[in-house]
Amino acid sequence: MITRNALIHVVDDDPSFRIAVARLLRASGYEVALYESARQFLDAPPSDTLGCILLDVQMPGLSGPDFQARLLETGNPLPIIFLTGHGDVPTSVRAIKNGAEDFLLKPAPRKDLVEAIERALDRYNEIREQRLRLRAMRSGVASLTPRESEVFALVVRGKLNKQIAYGLGTSERTVKAHRHAVMQKLGVRSVAEAVSMAEALGMLAPPGRGAE
Repeated sequence: MITRNALIHVVDDDPSFRIAVARLLRASGYEVALYESARQFLDAPPSDTLGCILLDVQMPGLSGPDFQARLLETGNPLPIIFLTGHGDVPTSVRAIKNGAEDFLLKPAPRKDLVEAIERALDRYNEIREQRLRLRAMRSGVASLTPRESEVFALVVRGKLNKQIAYGLGTSERTVKAHRHAVMQKLGVRSVAEAVSMAEALGMLAPPGRGAE
């Protein structure tokens, strides 16, 4: 379990439920933040802290599914667990399709709730690590000089040194020097790793789009 420093955001309009679930979660080792509406959460979004959201479906104002859609639009990484007394198949299918970690009915057994939260926290860590990797990749690419960027773009498209030299009007020796600098700055050890980085950053056109 990875409960340490995990902050669980409970978004539910029922005050008695918020108090009860907060007591259960704190007893299980979590920190808890309570919100009486989706709007309250959106007005003061939390910082980038390990956690997840326990979300009701039917609430005044913004409903649970609409709140989920809003978070998707803004790119909020917090996984969502629906916990509701108003569940039905279409709503649960829509929630899971839109990325919810789980859809539980009140009153959910403590074991089921904790297991769902732990899965959500694991997924949050995966999302955060992926974002950190992408940020580091973007930083590395941004550090390249204009000529190094040109060489990188051609290398990841499978061009040989002599082809790159001809296309850029320079010598193979100069291309090799730029290529070495690119690999050093990006922290990659092979062309395959460089290609994977370019793909992750969306720098390679999909097949059939005329990529060179």
